[in-house]
Amino acid sequence: MGILRSIFGPSKEEIWKQVAASIEGDYIDGGFWGKDELRYRSGEWEFLLDTYTVNSGNNTQTTYTRMRAPFINKDGLHFKIYRENFFSGIGKFFGMQDLVIGDDLFDNNFIIKGNYEDKVKLLLASQKLRDLIRQQPYISIEIKEDDGYFGTSFPSGVDMLYFTCYGVIKDVTLLHGLFEMFTCVLERLVEIDSAYESDPNVKL
Repeated sequence: MGILRSIFGPSKEEIWKQVAASIEGDYIDGGFWGKDELRYRSGEWEFLLDTYTVNSGNNTQTTYTRMRAPFINKDGLHFKIYRENFFSGIGKFFGMQDLVIGDDLFDNNFIIKGNYEDKVKLLLASQKLRDLIRQQPYISIEIKEDDGYFGTSFPSGVDMLYFTCYGVIKDVTLLHGLFEMFTCVLERLVEIDSAYESDPNVKL
């Protein structure tokens, strides 16, 4: 173990347990066949941090880190924010919907989509939230309607704040920032009257 640690650094389990202890969350060891996860409660909302792996073809697999948090969506607001890259830049050039919030540093580095432009601008009017989003080097954050066909069934009016990025996050600062970002987004949604500060009664 010492040799492996010296080559690859601390394990995901080691880092996630450290973060769980520091934020008073719960690290759950899924064992050999199960899935490790970190659960954290912020007010009435529960955040679930885990990883998942997809087949990428040619007998290769790609692992992603994700965080999810069900909440009661008051007005049906949906958005997606992700970092600008070569392919998304082409999409913008050929007319991909992209909201502009008036912060050049943010607008030039992120693609912002949403069904209610005014609400998305109000959400991102928070300098703190924009800074927390910028802190993540690889980021896609959005509001999704549910957890997918094979996931947890959501009652009417409940949606999910959803983050995903390539690879396994083992940076303590980024993980702390991720939990803080989720809290900030949900609190902002309440402030702009787009979410209820109530327990959605959904267990992922």
